[in-house]
Amino acid sequence: MTPEHSRPAVPPSPTATYRLQLQPDFPFAAAEAAVPYLASLGVSHLHLSPVLEAVPGSTHGYDVVDHARVRDELGGEDGLRSLARVAREAGLGLVVDIVPNHMAAVPRYNRALWEVLREGPASPYARWFDIDWEAGGGRVLLPFLGGRLGDELTALRVDGDVLRYHEHAFPIREGTGELPLPELLDAQWYRLSWWRLARTELNYRRFFTISDLIGVRVEDPEVFEATHGKILQLLREGVVEGLRIDHPDGLADPGAYLRKLHEATGGRWTVVEKILADGEQLPAAWPVAGTTGYDALRHVDGVFVDPAGAGELLGQYRRFSAPPADRGGDWDATVRRAAYKVVTRELAAEVDRLTREATAICAADPALRDHAPWAVRTALRELLVRLEVYRPYVSGGAAPETVLTVRAAEEARAAFRVPEEAGTVGVVRDLALGRAGVAEGDRESAVAGFRARFAQVASALRAKAVEDTAFYRHAPVLSAAEVGGAPERPAVSVEEFHAYCARVQRDWPFTGTVLTTHDTKRSADVRAGISVLTQCPGRWADLLVELTEQTARAGGACAPDQQVAWAAWQTAVGFGSPYDTRLRDALVKHVREAGLHTSWTEPNEAYEEAVGAFVEAGPCGPPLYEVASFAREVAPHVRANVLGAALVHLTMPGVPDLYQGTEGEYRALVDPDNRRPARFQPHVLERLDTRREPCDLSEEKLALTAVALRLRRRRPELFGDAGAYEPLVAGGPGAAHCVAFARGGEVVVAVTRLSLRLTEEGGWRETELPLPAGRWADLLVHGREFEGRVRVAELLAGWPVAVLERVREGGGGRAVAASEGVV
Repeated sequence: MTPEHSRPAVPPSPTATYRLQLQPDFPFAAAEAAVPYLASLGVSHLHLSPVLEAVPGSTHGYDVVDHARVRDELGGEDGLRSLARVAREAGLGLVVDIVPNHMAAVPRYNRALWEVLREGPASPYARWFDIDWEAGGGRVLLPFLGGRLGDELTALRVDGDVLRYHEHAFPIREGTGELPLPELLDAQWYRLSWWRLARTELNYRRFFTISDLIGVRVEDPEVFEATHGKILQLLREGVVEGLRIDHPDGLADPGAYLRKLHEATGGRWTVVEKILADGEQLPAAWPVAGTTGYDALRHVDGVFVDPAGAGELLGQYRRFSAPPADRGGDWDATVRRAAYKVVTRELAAEVDRLTREATAICAADPALRDHAPWAVRTALRELLVRLEVYRPYVSGGAAPETVLTVRAAEEARAAFRVPEEAGTVGVVRDLALGRAGVAEGDRESAVAGFRARFAQVASALRAKAVEDTAFYRHAPVLSAAEVGGAPERPAVSVEEFHAYCARVQRDWPFTGTVLTTHDTKRSADVRAGISVLTQCPGRWADLLVELTEQTARAGGACAPDQQVAWAAWQTAVGFGSPYDTRLRDALVKHVREAGLHTSWTEPNEAYEEAVGAFVEAGPCGPPLYEVASFAREVAPHVRANVLGAALVHLTMPGVPDLYQGTEGEYRALVDPDNRRPARFQPHVLERLDTRREPCDLSEEKLALTAVALRLRRRRPELFGDAGAYEPLVAGGPGAAHCVAFARGGEVVVAVTRLSLRLTEEGGWRETELPLPAGRWADLLVHGREFEGRVRVAELLAGWPVAVLERVREGGGGRAVAASEGVV
């Protein structure tokens, strides 16, 4: 480590970041070419997806294979340093996404894993990976075969000291290369197997249920140093200024890891991809700036959802789709059923490991002895499926006692017929809380290890059961089925939104905020279009009838089930045109994730073909003209949602992160659709800077984004920890439709909420917004000023949003605004 006195000063926190999804088709050089445009836009930092060596061809970079090298396909370390230099000359810094939890389990590229497979537990790299050698009989299960071993023997061949299987390669243990193939296979430190065995026999920790990603033990000091050395070097040398931490919930001890990282980085700005359940708080002791922002996404989206209309849509969804309660009809029942499925199938191997560890702890302590493995396994399952957060924490955040509740334990005991056997639930709960077992030596370590592993499995279960299953089964308002979202409660009141912002400003003023990411299932603008449906549920019901009848009249394929039809039509309304394979691909992924009629591991080709045929005949067929007509009707209200959400995101407490391309209108569906190479429009921004009026929604959004970002860059003191957040309350008949707040006493933001309902109620009429004392310049419409109580109809004439800056003595406010190119 560099001595403390020689470290450069810690750079200031970003004012706004811009996420670039790097890949071979968009390397460092492409990012470098975009620097002038992004600097002009007004961000302070480029936020780069993972930059370390990954599996060749990877379009995301989270499958790291070498932590010591910057990825060659992106331009290597020279390319990264060149990007940093050009960015710095333009006044921009770099924030980099790092992946401490896992690496790619692809031996031919991952040399550390290759050495472990060649040398076994004695390898110096064995400590890198979370492998249960005992469970595998001293061997690592490698689920790479397309069929059972007996059926794949002819596809295996020995090539010197390498065993090859199609495109895969595995090391051969020294001294075994001359053995006959069956004996050679048995002599290795690994066991090649049919991929389906991973579900029940895998003996290494992985990322969620993805066997291609193997867990890394960064809690080991040597492993931390080896896997973070290059990133820390780049930080010390000023190439990188901040970090985004991918999936900290997967680590053995996230808090300890973050403290170590904070010390190693000298306190650089760091945010963590922590998904908070509704009402959950980030652990206060974590030395980070905050989260990556999915909690902000939930609150921004929610304030533009009509709670009454959302309730009506739920009723319509149940009548139209008629799903059983636990297969999409009721949220809680759907989540519980999905959790049981995941914990007994996809995560069966992980639960088996927990069972072995808990049983061993009990066997070593006479006070805990005689709890049968089947009872331990049952107790584990019943407790895990009742967790309502991603991970319980010993201190801060979701404390174990608040999520592994007495009530949950009582419910779990109901799975046992014999009351005495139900006592195992209490023992397992105490182990997970760290309250059982002899607190000395190896037993203390075993209890701590079990508690950590229980939390790791809990986060994987929650992600797979909720994000990747229930979100696709329970779909009354698809815009709420988003990472960090709450489909069971899609709407957020204005008061709740203001309270959230006040907490963020007080506790985490430099936390990240997002609306669209590489992981969102629908971009913010798609969600904005879907959310409008909560304001016109009756019109949506009529449209569904018409669309269904049109599809049938045209002789097109009907939907294979009504749940997918509902999801397809809502997606079509939000996605808009052009209709191409993107919509079909997203719907096929939707039904696979839902797992009701097909899945990734048990695909039902006939069902998927029926889904594709329906999409072609329905959303992409003649009824699309009816959808387009409806879209024209609600376009003004979609516009209000799009611009309102964008402005709130850019001016609320926290550091906004813009996903590539979202400064203009951006409609994308689930990955890989949202990971296409970025496209920029510097010529449009240049034209807007010459005071040309925006000609469409995309240009309006770009102009608005530039105004807000440049304001944050010019007046950072208003938006950081020294600033303030003050809700402003309108008065009059349309008051509920105005969300307004002041930042630092110098900026006022006002947006239209539920504009369609507002129109139906007669518009703003006499609604007024009291502005703080002083004169206020409109940064969106040149030459306008306001003072005192202003009529909202006048304030929001032309634009459904407004951003005002206090006029300083001598007209300085107007002069600054004009110099930055306000439309």
